[in-house]
Amino acid sequence: MNDPNKKSLDEINASVEVPGVYETAFLQKFLAYSGPGALVAVGYMDPGNWLTSLSGGSQYRFRLLSVLLLSILVAMFMQTLSIKLGVVARQDLAQAIAQRVPKVVRYGLWLINEVAMMATDMTGVVGTSIALKLLFGLPLIYGILLTILDVLVVLLFLRFGIRRIELIVLMAILTIGIIFSVEVFRAHPGWIEILNGLVPGSQILLDHQELVLSLSIIGATIMPHNVYLHSSLAQSRRYDYHDPKQVNEALRFAKWDSNVHLIAAFLINALLLILGGTLFFHKGAQLTAFRDVYDGLKSSTVVGSLSSSLMSTLFAFALLLTGMISSITSTLSGQIVMEGYLNIRLPLWERRLLTRFVTLIPILIIGFIVGFNEQTFEAMVVFAQIALSIALPVTLYPMVALTGNRKLMGSHVNSFWTMVLGYGLTTIIMILNIEFMFSV
Repeated sequence: MNDPNKKSLDEINASVEVPGVYETAFLQKFLAYSGPGALVAVGYMDPGNWLTSLSGGSQYRFRLLSVLLLSILVAMFMQTLSIKLGVVARQDLAQAIAQRVPKVVRYGLWLINEVAMMATDMTGVVGTSIALKLLFGLPLIYGILLTILDVLVVLLFLRFGIRRIELIVLMAILTIGIIFSVEVFRAHPGWIEILNGLVPGSQILLDHQELVLSLSIIGATIMPHNVYLHSSLAQSRRYDYHDPKQVNEALRFAKWDSNVHLIAAFLINALLLILGGTLFFHKGAQLTAFRDVYDGLKSSTVVGSLSSSLMSTLFAFALLLTGMISSITSTLSGQIVMEGYLNIRLPLWERRLLTRFVTLIPILIIGFIVGFNEQTFEAMVVFAQIALSIALPVTLYPMVALTGNRKLMGSHVNSFWTMVLGYGLTTIIMILNIEFMFSV
């Protein structure tokens, strides 16, 4: 059942067997299809999300939980369209766009998305280098240069195949979730206030600073590389794409996989916001750096004097873990974009080195000019979000249009209201991101 239109990434086993269509139980099938959602969910837990969630909690306690919830619901909708494109059309988003636009537009879209991929990689570099400094006192310049070695991590993971990569990433997500669950539990937050924070309030629109922070949360949540990645990974399960029943099943379980892991990403970001709101809101602090959180946890009496040092270490370890696993997803996404738009296929380790070297150039230049300090590099995370905001509309508008193409999608074409919702949400996101850009 080889599809000539299906692109495989050379160094991973991109075709995973699933149980028979009719005879297996729901849970067994869900586990067989589960995995791509975990790789995508990593993109919703990068250092940009961490900073905005922690800052939101420290400034407004739990009021911005509703913004987090709204962001993840929009992400679920967009990732569902990405899945549908991959499963039904058997093309990833880059391939589908490249076949339908002039060469000059194709090159322009590739360039925009390459910049977005570099911006995504930049947040991983910043998070990893700061985590190394917090854990081991390693100067930032050395931590930044050490991130080049994560190509060895990528090479190691690629030897395992896509299924084991998905499992490793899933275990990392669970570890991060457990760490923050323990930290929040020991901080004894107000659960009634947390539930109230899930309900949107009008004060978000009335308070300009709160609105800006809400926009940054939305901008940090929905990223273009996740859409490209999911449209490709959705094809990694082996099924008869000529059989409508198997296609429907693949769509159904891929959506379950995506939504379950996005809920996990929401919970982790919510735990970060709750942690910031519980430990730092009552002090009037405004967390703008990972060091603030690390030092705050270390000196906090709320989590217990005996465990405060351990809590700060666990926080830094979770940051390091996030930076490392994001290397895998950014590599895969960059390869998908390059292959789709330019039809250039590099070994993934070469793609990893290329991405990381290009990412390090502006980081090192800025570091030597301004100085290698945490505040400078965390400010880069904000500017990385701006680059992602620019790339987002040119990713989402084509995806909505393609999944609304009856010739391409057949019976799975978007309904009228799905198209209205897709274009409407994309336009709103674009307006909000523009507002965020001018408010930075």
